[in-house]
Amino acid sequence: MADENNEIEVIPGSPEFEQMLFKINGEVNNDNLAVLNFGGNQLQEVQPDMYAMPAYIDDNFNLFFIVAPLVENDWVIAFSTAEIENGNEITDLSEPMTTGEGLNSMGEVSPESANQLLQYFNTLVDAKRGEWRMIEKNQNPNIEE
Repeated sequence: MADENNEIEVIPGSPEFEQMLFKINGEVNNDNLAVLNFGGNQLQEVQPDMYAMPAYIDDNFNLFFIVAPLVENDWVIAFSTAEIENGNEITDLSEPMTTGEGLNSMGEVSPESANQLLQYFNTLVDAKRGEWRMIEKNQNPNIEE
């Protein structure tokens, strides 16, 4: 993967990959939500202009997609972890993390699942629905570095 200038090769699993964020081309709304479905799951609006969907759930680790205009009003796909009670009740989402950080975390727990997630993003790129961007450290306080 390269940054927007195609100058730097960024490898999933590397520290540099944690600065990668997936930007969606255009605004997300009820008419185009379905194109972002993953693993049989659908995005659910958790607050105005913020959607969440499970990416991976296990007893010891979970990861949720967060889709919202988080960086300079650009719609992005970030990740969050959640508190899950009673087996299926999501009670609290963590602060969003970059797409790359979430994928790296997933890779430590389940490399196969991380590869499936990476393929999902590659499919979105191929369909011209989004693109990878490298963000600057501390570009937005809502995205942890």
